Amino acid sequence: MEAVLWKRNMNWKPGVFVLLLGLIVLSPSLLYAQDEPAERVAPQLSLEELVQAGGAIGFVILLLSIAMIALIVEHALTIRRKVLMPVGLAEKVHQHLTTGQLEPAKQVCREEPSFLASLLLAGLNEVGLGYAVIEKSMEDASVQQASRLYRKIEYLSLISSIAPMLGLLGTVWGMIQAFLEFTVQENPLPSELAPGIYRALVTTLLGLGVAVPALASFAIFRNRIDELVAETSLMAEHVFSSWRRAQLKQKPSSASTRVVSHPDEA
Repeated sequence: MEAVLWKRNMNWKPGVFVLLLGLIVLSPSLLYAQDEPAERVAPQLSLEELVQAGGAIGFVILLLSIAMIALIVEHALTIRRKVLMPVGLAEKVHQHLTTGQLEPAKQVCREEPSFLASLLLAGLNEVGLGYAVIEKSMEDASVQQASRLYRKIEYLSLISSIAPMLGLLGTVWGMIQAFLEFTVQENPLPSELAPGIYRALVTTLLGLGVAVPALASFAIFRNRIDELVAETSLMAEHVFSSWRRAQLKQKPSSASTRVVSHPDEA
């Protein structure tokens, strides 16, 4: 009976044993951290101190970080499904197109400028020339609007490339300044070289601190654009689906009318 109860507790509380196992594994490191002398703890630097240590290059990297944050916020607000594909726009255009009201459909697209509106307006302007021409016009509009969105997020990729290069530039310059101590004295102490080396490495840290989130944000927005472009193009084709079926039904009837009237004319 006790064995059964023990197995039942094991099945109901697996997280407790995992937690105990983790504590057992981490306990040596925790005990070592408690026994470590206080004088060995590295000093903590604030962002202001890091920027000051980075000098002019660190200030430029700080400006890049501000630009990166502004771009991320702007893209997060504008590259959204509700902005690129306004709710109800496709239904309104489809309703007007089904009833043959082209001008009201175009007016709806002009009143709600967006990615979807650009595609629909390009297709509505070619109504009467066949669905092949309409489809090609919407494809061209989709490529144009997608290129505009890609160019918009390209600045994040540029920041992710420039920031670490600036950091490397500051590091190289700082290392040069640090090793100039050998020209002043023959055998400088490590404590005399350490401040210069640490200031040199600060710019690399700042550059990587800006490049990593910029590159990650660029990848996220690029994937979001790919998804929304494909979804918008598919929605635009669905708007013209009923109109296309109606046009295909009219062609056989008109062809049969010409075949029946041909003998009479002969």
